[in-house]
Amino acid sequence: MDSALHATDPSPGRSRVLVADDEDDIRDLVCVAVRKAGCDVVRSVNDGAEALVAARTDLPDLAVLDVSMPGATGLEICTALREDPVTTGIRILLLSAGASPDEVARGLSAGADAYLAKPFTVAGLVSQVRALTVGVPA
Repeated sequence: MDSALHATDPSPGRSRVLVADDEDDIRDLVCVAVRKAGCDVVRSVNDGAEALVAARTDLPDLAVLDVSMPGATGLEICTALREDPVTTGIRILLLSAGASPDEVARGLSAGADAYLAKPFTVAGLVSQVRALTVGVPA
């Protein structure tokens, strides 16, 4: 699905969120949860390489990244964002079907702020998004 269908013009005072997942249904659900959390989706993409470009050009407050995507994994994007002084402050929430303690530890050591296992509930994702965007300057 085209990212233009999911993106919205950011509202003043609302956190800006990048959504990246290669599964259309999951990406749609994440966009719904982001909006329910009171944030704006600045870009919604289905490829890791595109997500990295979007993070660098749109500079969102939060990036919600699937761990397993074509182009680049969520872990690779997370590491790249943390190594770049321009994007190091973007908060990162990783989503993954793999949620063993080792997988969660790998995600957090790559620089993620939080890790949420799939399947997740919309309420759980809304709560995570709110927690990660509280106090983000408008």
